[in-house]
Amino acid sequence: MTSANRLAAMETGLKERLHLLVDALPAGELQAAERYLEFLSLHAHPFVRALMDAPGDPEPLSDADREALDEGRLALEAGDTVSDSALRAELGI
Repeated sequence: MTSANRLAAMETGLKERLHLLVDALPAGELQAAERYLEFLSLHAHPFVRALMDAPGDPEPLSDADREALDEGRLALEAGDTVSDSALRAELGI
């Protein structure tokens, strides 16, 4: 058996054990398990992993930056938003 075949067999066995564990979960724990599996799946994506591992921005926010952020938050709270489809239509894309 090649190493690729052994790896595939191990993955199949692991997935079968995971299926058994999911089947054995109490109904009240299914949503928590779903959220955790979604978290694992999302964070395994190379792009998401790169973003999470990226260093923070060392440059502090300026007063103008803070004002722009505050303006955006107030607009959002007031419901002054545009849907994705409306924005695409406005931009012609």
